[in-house]
Amino acid sequence: MYINDIHILTYVFIGFLGLFVGQFIDWCNQRLPEYKKVFSKEFFTEYLKNCKPKYLLMTIVAVAYIALLYCFGLKLATVKYAVLIPMLISSFCIDLKLQIIPNRLTLSMFEWGLIFTFLGVILNVNVGINLFIGNILGMVVGAGIFLLITLIGGAIAGKEAMGFGDVKLMGAMGLFFSWLDMILISVMAFLFAAIVSIGVLLLRKKKMDEYIPFGPFIVAASMISIYTPVAMLLKVLLKIFSLGMF
Repeated sequence: MYINDIHILTYVFIGFLGLFVGQFIDWCNQRLPEYKKVFSKEFFTEYLKNCKPKYLLMTIVAVAYIALLYCFGLKLATVKYAVLIPMLISSFCIDLKLQIIPNRLTLSMFEWGLIFTFLGVILNVNVGINLFIGNILGMVVGAGIFLLITLIGGAIAGKEAMGFGDVKLMGAMGLFFSWLDMILISVMAFLFAAIVSIGVLLLRKKKMDEYIPFGPFIVAASMISIYTPVAMLLKVLLKIFSLGMF
């Protein structure tokens, strides 16, 4: 049986891979904030023997992987995003809980982004230069937008408007997306943050000067961008910000 020209057993395999990766993310979430290695024998000798299955993480990653295979097929993009998604989810969890994004995590994202950039150039020689320039622009635009906001916000408010962890996260992510994707991700992230912040303030769960981690909004916007065509995102965002006039 085939789904979208891919045998169903391939979906089963990548789904089981997602289950394992989801559990591994929980291990990373424990190790990275403490600056410990994630690829170590302790994962098998200690963690797997005593841990409880993280069904939510496992399910999210498994579904995400199956959706990647369905959307992109057996292509480099599937592998690229399959590597990126666990790092995004780990960023989400750690920033939400500890309000930090570990440097090792963003550095790994940057390293893998470079690897896939050069792989894309090698495998697509005819458009290699354009692909390379596009990824570098994505990195510059991603980091640039948030660095500018951080500097301006700091100058006006006298304190950091946004953590530098978010700046580094956006810069590393830019190697996986185009410059236009990064602009759309930025817009969506700020939109999500505004909606959630208003909701939290109305429920009086936080005060005006309390910090709300921004990383989870970046991750949510990035996940949407992975699976949604740019043209569709542009259309939806245009309708939202024009109040349906366009």
